[in-house]
Amino acid sequence: MDLQTFNAASRDAAIAALRPCADIPEWLAAVADARPYPTTRELWQRAAEAAKKWRVDDVDAALATHPRIGETATGAAAESRLSRAEQPQADPDTAALLAAGNAAYENRFGRIFLVRAAGRTARDILASLTERLGNPVDVEDAVVIEQLREIALLRLTGRITP
Repeated sequence: MDLQTFNAASRDAAIAALRPCADIPEWLAAVADARPYPTTRELWQRAAEAAKKWRVDDVDAALATHPRIGETATGAAAESRLSRAEQPQADPDTAALLAAGNAAYENRFGRIFLVRAAGRTARDILASLTERLGNPVDVEDAVVIEQLREIALLRLTGRITP
């Protein structure tokens, strides 16, 4: 969607355009309600500013429908399409290690493992997962919030164009 269309869209349509970036209701409303944006840069800055308010509970709710790293996202929804495009293909051994790591992470932290996968190899993601399993809960909470921010802002740059 281009910026002009986004600016002119109904509130519901604007929120729907943003939802695949991060399904956090307060963020969606803050970004949609600040329209019109003169430039995509100002849209991105508002989105980044609004994302600074995210709490771990917001992120956990948003992750409820997010696919696990290393698994193929199913469905035709925009978030599933974005996830499939972002995640690298893993060889069978790496895929098995990612699956085991995902299970260990969920057991330890009570949520799925989240990392900005775009531009990373499956081995890079596995290394990050392995490293983050050793984080204290409060540190990991901050890391997962930042990872969702990165993902949301990266996705936003591709969803709303000049």
